[in-house]
Amino acid sequence: MAVTSNRGGREDLGMDSDLWPPFGLRLSGERVELRLPREEELGRLARLAGEGVHRDGERPFLTPWTEGSAEDRERAVLRGHWGALASWRPEDWELGFGVFRGGEPIGLVGLRARDFAVVREVKTWSWLGLEHQGQGYGTEARSGLLTLAFDHLGAEAALTEVFQDNHASQRVSRKLGYVRDGISVDARDGEALVSDRLRLTREGWAGQVRPPFDVEGVPACRPMVGL
Repeated sequence: MAVTSNRGGREDLGMDSDLWPPFGLRLSGERVELRLPREEELGRLARLAGEGVHRDGERPFLTPWTEGSAEDRERAVLRGHWGALASWRPEDWELGFGVFRGGEPIGLVGLRARDFAVVREVKTWSWLGLEHQGQGYGTEARSGLLTLAFDHLGAEAALTEVFQDNHASQRVSRKLGYVRDGISVDARDGEALVSDRLRLTREGWAGQVRPPFDVEGVPACRPMVGL
């Protein structure tokens, strides 16, 4: 992959962040870094998803993108990432960050919003490769998303919906200060599935002990998220 710019003394692989400012966003934590993956990195993330993101017999996602073959999962990651970039509008956007540990991609986490300038609410999603789960990386990565949303974009609330039997995701949300905000019911394969709606307010976030994150590239992105 060619180097397209070297602004600020740092090489920027792939898309020039002057053309697409979200490529200049970088969230650096104690163990993980979050940023938009470049094409070669996206391919590695797709292959990681193909190897599996949950154990056999589990169905943690409402959209069944992890079902089918390894190739199906790989292509679902590519389509989802490209689709979010292609459909971006200031009133309806989604950031899909690669989670990097020592430069190696270990998963994807996302922040999305509609009419953010008005409602000031975001939703999050995430997955990690199986071998990287259970080590706290997911919690740290979610903290990075919330740091961006609350501390740099002025969000008033973060929302998530979790199946009631998805105990790992429930634990992460509770640990970060989310509280119950009702339930939602969706249909999948002719079955009614109940999810807990969880909400984290700005006040709840302020009261959390959380890992530090250095955040770069926000000012140029503000118009792109409606601010």
